[in-house]
Amino acid sequence: MEKTIIPIRYVLVFSTFLLTVLLYVDRACISAAKKDISSDLGFSMTDFGWIMAVFTLGYALFQAPSGKLADKRGAHKVIAGIVIFWSFLTAITGFAWSYASMLAIRFLFGAGEAGAFPALSKVVYNWFPVSERGIIQGINFSGSRIGAAFAMPLVAWLLNEIGWRHTFLVFGVIGFVYGVLWFFLFKEKPENANYIGIEEVEYIKENRQQSLSSEIKTLPFVTILKSADMWKTAIQYICSNFTFYFSLTWMYPYIQDRFHLGLVEAGFYSSIPLVAGAAGNWVSGLLVDSIYKNGKWKLSRSLPAIIGFSLSAIGMIAVTQVSSPLLSVAFMALAVFGADMTLSPSWAFCIDIGKENAGTVSGTMNMAGNLGAFVTIIAFPYLFEWTGHYEPFFFICSGLSLLAIVMWSTMNPQKPIN
Repeated sequence: MEKTIIPIRYVLVFSTFLLTVLLYVDRACISAAKKDISSDLGFSMTDFGWIMAVFTLGYALFQAPSGKLADKRGAHKVIAGIVIFWSFLTAITGFAWSYASMLAIRFLFGAGEAGAFPALSKVVYNWFPVSERGIIQGINFSGSRIGAAFAMPLVAWLLNEIGWRHTFLVFGVIGFVYGVLWFFLFKEKPENANYIGIEEVEYIKENRQQSLSSEIKTLPFVTILKSADMWKTAIQYICSNFTFYFSLTWMYPYIQDRFHLGLVEAGFYSSIPLVAGAAGNWVSGLLVDSIYKNGKWKLSRSLPAIIGFSLSAIGMIAVTQVSSPLLSVAFMALAVFGADMTLSPSWAFCIDIGKENAGTVSGTMNMAGNLGAFVTIIAFPYLFEWTGHYEPFFFICSGLSLLAIVMWSTMNPQKPIN
């Protein structure tokens, strides 16, 4: 094929955007359905905290193995397989009958979703020039935030219409269809696809990150752990997730309970910080690429992240100083906007230092980040139970953002792990 009207890689990024929308719609359903599920199955606040947290435990533990699998088998088969698997788990969440069954289903659901972003790192590495890496990651992560934001009011509406059990079944079917389409339409590399123009293939090959034949080998996990930059990347990602996962899991029940809001109203308020997160991803992605094109590779990763963590720290402190739902959500939106500004540089950094092993390296970072998310989900209800106040949790989030700034000040994307 000589040339297409729209570059095929732009069509591809739209499809990966939809994948991340689906990823987080399925993930956020459980938060919006908290009251109905707890009422039907008799769960307490801390019981439900463990149900949400066990997802992140499964998600974290299977990050590195999933990333290694994507590096070895490719994003084509891995993404198709995991989407179908997690969609099956989404559907059977609606059949849970006890606390133990819900814990088991959500753990396996987390394990199923674990490979999504590490496998997408392989897609970005193979299909996109380095100069487009920031905005592509920003678009992908904005899909996850839009998906979660979309889920809150949508799930609230579906809960009223068909109940929580059938709601999970609906989303499971949608995911299954996506997985089948990905398997039949996606190709591992642009040079393997017969629907892309020759000019675009050559442009991608000339401008994507190159690997020498000696570098195309499996990266041992021990070698990854010896990298100081890998540890710094993991620590800052823990800090980012500590803030973001509150908005994904506890923001909805927090707003609903603290300000005595109805289902749909709470869903609307809870979606605002997630939309802000999507905007943060786009802004950061554009900033990453703009700075990179000016020849400042290291600064293109560190500056957007440092700005983001600064905004996140300010937003979380401000949340503790207000007493209205509108102001609370506004400052939470600032915090999530900032936290999500850190994602594009974080994942671009992993691709930079991981190269052909981008799936394994990014999976390792995401594993660490989601162990932090696990702590977040458990810490929020227990801190409230112990102190009777919400403020200590927000102070911790702010402090962790400051720690992340220190990590970014010395990270170097031009030093690959070898």
